[in-house]
Amino acid sequence: MSTPSDTGAPQLRMTHIGGPTALIEIGSLRLLSDPTFEPAGYIYNAGGQAISKTASPAVAASALGPVDTILLSHDQHGDNLDPAGRAFLSQARQTLTTPEGAQRLGGNARGVATWETLSLTQANGLTVRVTATPARHGPEQVAPLAGHVTGWLLEWTGQRRGALYISGDTVLFEGVKEVTQRYRIGVALLHFGAARAQRFGPFDITFTGAEGAQLAPMLGDATIIPVHYEGWSHFSEGRAEIEQAFAAAGLSARLRFLPLGQPTTLDI
Repeated sequence: MSTPSDTGAPQLRMTHIGGPTALIEIGSLRLLSDPTFEPAGYIYNAGGQAISKTASPAVAASALGPVDTILLSHDQHGDNLDPAGRAFLSQARQTLTTPEGAQRLGGNARGVATWETLSLTQANGLTVRVTATPARHGPEQVAPLAGHVTGWLLEWTGQRRGALYISGDTVLFEGVKEVTQRYRIGVALLHFGAARAQRFGPFDITFTGAEGAQLAPMLGDATIIPVHYEGWSHFSEGRAEIEQAFAAAGLSARLRFLPLGQPTTLDI
């Protein structure tokens, strides 16, 4: 089997920093998802509910190095963009997010509408196509209160297994299923945790383990990388529940938990 170095395709490396935050390196291009860099103990108020951060980031913002583009699923929740993460936005060349979020953030933020595609091109000729994908932060009746969220689909020349998909904070719904119908996915970075917020009622507003296991067959043979399942007090599920759901579905081999803070090379 050929490797990226054999084919000349850019190598994919990923570092899970904690929560939804991951450094994604595609060749020379460095992307960062949902920056959260506050230490453990940070609390943000979500409609009267105190949501606390229970783990510090595995990599400090000061140690991250240059970032070309930030992929921000949404700006309105402190577990996806905390104050330290917000301060980091200006250090990247640009921030891609929802059109509504870009209006609120200003600065280097650029709104990308659902199914819109733009290209990120490096001086060495590397081009990565970024498409905004549907996401819904909870059941239909909760989504208007939760606000707009986006996922991301990343494509570049040399992918053998398929595109890189980042779900953003979402539940399993028709929009996510449409992503699997439109694209072949090689690696899927899914936001788990079955998060709950009191103001939205007794509903899960991110993937449960069972939803992830239901989605996995739709993703073909994609590697499933869980993120956003640890480090915050409002998660109702953790790694154990994700593993149990995939084991019950006979899909344990599809899961890959990345070691926090350690760059990992992925086959895509």
